[in-house]
Amino acid sequence: MAITVNLYYTGENGNARRFAEEMLQSGTAAAIRAEDGNLKYDYFIPMDDPETVLLIDSWRDQAAIDLHHASPMMAKIAELRDKYDLHMRVERYVSDDAGMPEGDDKFIRK
Repeated sequence: MAITVNLYYTGENGNARRFAEEMLQSGTAAAIRAEDGNLKYDYFIPMDDPETVLLIDSWRDQAAIDLHHASPMMAKIAELRDKYDLHMRVERYVSDDAGMPEGDDKFIRK
């Protein structure tokens, strides 16, 4: 059962985007992607809100998230959030592992 966390980082004057760029350029995002249990770690910019960056962060299970939270990566992330004065909104989703419901695939263009 995968757990996906959507983190919305919001700042001012482009700070959320600068935060994400530094996470990528510093190698911190790549190090997180390499952690055991990480399934996805990708940043997106909402088209209607240029001061927000969305991080989609997905993990194998809660144990993998707990290990990540105990890692040195969290201190680096907290440091960068403070540096860019970001605020966060969080959504958490748990996968049901059922896959695409039958019939829904006709709405997906592949």
